[in-house]
Amino acid sequence: NVTKRFGVVLFFKSNYKNGFKKNLNQTKSTELSDITQQILQSVYIPGWRFLPTKRNRRLKEIDNEIRALLMCIIKNREKEMKRSEAVKNDLLGLLMQSSYREIEEHGNNRNGGMTMDEVIEECELFYFAGQETTSVLLVWTLVLLSKHQDRQARAREEVFQVFGDNKPNYDELQKLGIVTMILFEVLRLYPPSVMTLRAVNQETKLGNLWLPAGVEITLPIVLVHHDQEHWGEDALEFKPERFSEGISKATKNQVSFIPFGWGPRICIGQNFALMEAKMALGLILKNFTFELSPSYVHAPNYIFVVHPEHSAHLILKKL
Repeated sequence: NVTKRFGVVLFFKSNYKNGFKKNLNQTKSTELSDITQQILQSVYIPGWRFLPTKRNRRLKEIDNEIRALLMCIIKNREKEMKRSEAVKNDLLGLLMQSSYREIEEHGNNRNGGMTMDEVIEECELFYFAGQETTSVLLVWTLVLLSKHQDRQARAREEVFQVFGDNKPNYDELQKLGIVTMILFEVLRLYPPSVMTLRAVNQETKLGNLWLPAGVEITLPIVLVHHDQEHWGEDALEFKPERFSEGISKATKNQVSFIPFGWGPRICIGQNFALMEAKMALGLILKNFTFELSPSYVHAPNYIFVVHPEHSAHLILKKL
């Protein structure tokens, strides 16, 4: 929950204490993801989503509750901005300030500012896509470090050398070489998204293939990350040291490490996500040792992001 709390505070700041996290709890966000995944995996019948089935009604209830909660937060922020109060230094404030600036420059038209629906969608994207992916990254990191106690010990030693008794800051986070290698290797083995979709807008040549316009391509990220041709015979093993000389050396300058996507649509939040993960992992390593519980069952499952189907049961011991 460390990254969830950090991400919500960064985006909504004071609204975190005012009940946003309390109302939009993990159970609800997981239920929303689960229902949506069921819909995506079921046979598509035109118009079926408009029928008042139990699943459709529940999906609409959750969506309406989330939108109402976000609408209240945004409306309150609008009132503060109209009263010329200082814009809170969080992502929501910066987003709305930028939108108002666009409206002033271009007028209230299609090219000027964002509509209320667009602001709400951005809030939903930051909360669900941003915090969930970083959270599962941390979960798999703890699982793998529980299995590999020697790597856990080395990472903890580095954290104590860099942080000492101080609270972590941005400059110190950049010095965590071993921790960074571990996170990269976890992202390789368990990328948050196992695949990505891209639409071909015009006829395109891809290697020896000609792709006609209108085709959708599925890129299987997890298969690329596990491909022995790119990563060697130990592709399925946990070996953080393969990133000891950086991503370019590890991939032999091939585009074979894409946990955040690639190209012009690469994830805008990748650096922030890694900073969150380093900070959270560093604090955990400073305060606890951990190992897998005998009740742990290894079962990666894909519901938008790859997470343990039966949760990750860990035993933590205070240092």
